[in-house]
Amino acid sequence: MNTDTKLAVLDQIYKICDDFAETPDLACQRYCAACCTRNVTLTTLEGYRIAEHIISNGKSDLFAKLENESDKKRFHPLTTTNRLAVLCMEGKEPPEEENDASFGSCPFLTDDECPVYPVRPFGCRCFVSKQDCRETGFADVEPSVIAVNNVFLQYIEHVDAQGYSGNLTDILLFMESEDNRQSYMNSDLKRISERLIQNSPIKVVLVSPEHRDRVEPVLK
Repeated sequence: MNTDTKLAVLDQIYKICDDFAETPDLACQRYCAACCTRNVTLTTLEGYRIAEHIISNGKSDLFAKLENESDKKRFHPLTTTNRLAVLCMEGKEPPEEENDASFGSCPFLTDDECPVYPVRPFGCRCFVSKQDCRETGFADVEPSVIAVNNVFLQYIEHVDAQGYSGNLTDILLFMESEDNRQSYMNSDLKRISERLIQNSPIKVVLVSPEHRDRVEPVLK
């Protein structure tokens, strides 16, 4: 599958996700940025799309914002969604990961708005709440919504199985380089950072029995 085809599939997944998230009981709205932390993760496919958007829209200064804050503590995943699904299937414990919203806001955030909102990664799109997180201090998300989102994450990783996953800062600083973007397009990525994890194809879909009725219609 070439990069253009992968991007087309990604766009379709985003559309399904956005349609699924359009419910009247969500508290999420413009300038609500409580969930916009520096802990967002994504795939290299999503990073490629965002980097191309940044460059083509004359916003390359955003890379400098990432670089300027790259020394700050942020979440570094130790496993991917598809690898986690396999661990669960095998009855094994996932690795312990350090993830804390107190690490700070997303480096991109400007006046509580996202400058790459049209191409924001799935990790941002899927984070919704029925209550205002600024008032409650936490997101109110139905377990079935989390189940659907996990399946979307699995499929995005599957499409980008030859790529990597990691923190937004690490992925985008890699994709800032034209040579690196070209290597990605040519499916010629080497190990690009100790902080990034090789993606995996889907071996098992992670859906508990009580959520199958909610997940299956979305997948169709």
